[in-house]
Amino acid sequence: MSTRNRLLSRKSQMFWWIHAPCRRYTRGRFLGKGGFAKCYEITDVETKQVFAGKIVPKSLILKQHQREKMTSEISIHQSLNHANIVGFHGFFEDDDFVFVVLEICRRRSLLELHKRRKAVTEPEARYYMTQLLKGVQYLHNNRIIHRDLKLGNIFLNDDMEVKIGDFGLATKIEFDGERKKTLCGTPNYIAPEVLCKKGHSYEVDIWSLGCILYTLLVGKPPFETSCLKETYNRIKKNNYTIPWHVNPLASALIKRMLHADPTQRPTVAELQADEFFTSGYIPLRLPTTCLTVPPRFSIAPSTAVELNQRRPLTAINNKAGIEKVETKDEPVQREAEPSECHLKDMLQQLNSIIASKPSEKAIIRQEEAEDPACIPIFWISKWVDYSDKYGLGYQLCDNSVGVLFNDFTRLIMYADGDSLQYIDKTAAESYLSVRSYPTALNKKITLLKYFRNYMSEHLLKAGANMARREGDELARLPYLSLWFRTKSAIVLHLTNGTVQINFFQVRHALHLLPSVSLSFLILAVPIQFSSFHRMHKS
Repeated sequence: MSTRNRLLSRKSQMFWWIHAPCRRYTRGRFLGKGGFAKCYEITDVETKQVFAGKIVPKSLILKQHQREKMTSEISIHQSLNHANIVGFHGFFEDDDFVFVVLEICRRRSLLELHKRRKAVTEPEARYYMTQLLKGVQYLHNNRIIHRDLKLGNIFLNDDMEVKIGDFGLATKIEFDGERKKTLCGTPNYIAPEVLCKKGHSYEVDIWSLGCILYTLLVGKPPFETSCLKETYNRIKKNNYTIPWHVNPLASALIKRMLHADPTQRPTVAELQADEFFTSGYIPLRLPTTCLTVPPRFSIAPSTAVELNQRRPLTAINNKAGIEKVETKDEPVQREAEPSECHLKDMLQQLNSIIASKPSEKAIIRQEEAEDPACIPIFWISKWVDYSDKYGLGYQLCDNSVGVLFNDFTRLIMYADGDSLQYIDKTAAESYLSVRSYPTALNKKITLLKYFRNYMSEHLLKAGANMARREGDELARLPYLSLWFRTKSAIVLHLTNGTVQINFFQVRHALHLLPSVSLSFLILAVPIQFSSFHRMHKS
């Protein structure tokens, strides 16, 4: 097939070929969409290397300024090569489409993390921001302004490394002192000098970084309102407040970054030297569990004999090799949202979906219904009900095993088969080891092992394995909060807010993710997810 002919040819209902000069790709699952483009997982037929394929129909970029924008985006992105920039691996086109081959970021973006977590801990914020600063410093050193830095354009790869993407609004400074005039950006992150059309430069990225840091620590953007005009008015007037619980160092830094006068904002190098980053704990890696629940910043198992001697959350000071208590990094009120808030969000989700009458709408394309952003990070893949004597045992999709005992305590064995997490009746958490634990837990650990062996030998797993990786020593798993069963289904509620409904007569399950989606799981090989999206923005 000629490379100048149509590049997509339907091989079967679920399979496409993508032909490029000297390359051939198979098109896999749908990854997402934005603007004019849709993104798919694509695999090089020869090397088996997996990429993200961005596909733009030429019918949607007919105007001259649209074509110029596309050309500029490709030109800028292909010139970049940095660990914290989404990798650019090529582009090609035919009469109908433009194809861009990019590094795949399977852990989605900080926007999905924000929807699930709202505010994150300070060590996490430092982790993301330090990598983000490295990427932006590289851009600025190469005279490039991104101009659309926001959570949705900051991606995460399998190793939870930050990757800056989407250079559709990026521009290059041609000479020192040049001020760009284009009105562009995303409302919650746009700088006042852009709105006021005073001319702008690198400082607009610093402003956006300030909005990102604020959002990570507070759980919402600093100038966000329900009215676009009011949001812009607040930005122009520099009208925002920082909650009292934010660390004073972080608060002072945010104020510098969100200074109304762009000349008073710090440079990237000055940000990197700020005390907020230099004096606080920054993890070398983060576990994938932090996509849905806060990590735990203590890698040493508790050696307390009595379970009521709960150790504080701690962080390891890697430079000094000693343990350092980060009291300000773990405010109790932000560690997890109450279950009532999650359930309230879900009720609103369901009401919104029902009100939209999806059965009366045009059928959504299957690829969009399978948006991976809506797939739960954790779900229960096996369960066994022994509540008439002991409790409910279950296995998560990462192979960790837990039991919700009849006395309302919980015990979890991580996938490594050694790490234990015990949650008492007051929800206090203790981290233990199979090699070292209080004798008071002998019976419960014996029962946990029994449940684990039984499920391994007798039950089909409803989900895929999650590979163990560096950083998982900070993992803090969601656990079963409550459950009940009816004649037709069992309902399971995890502490990350996910509600899972498994039906007995058919091999189907429903997952409700607070602030994200309702997912429909078909227990088949391979496992398939379909999703109903919220009908309003979060």
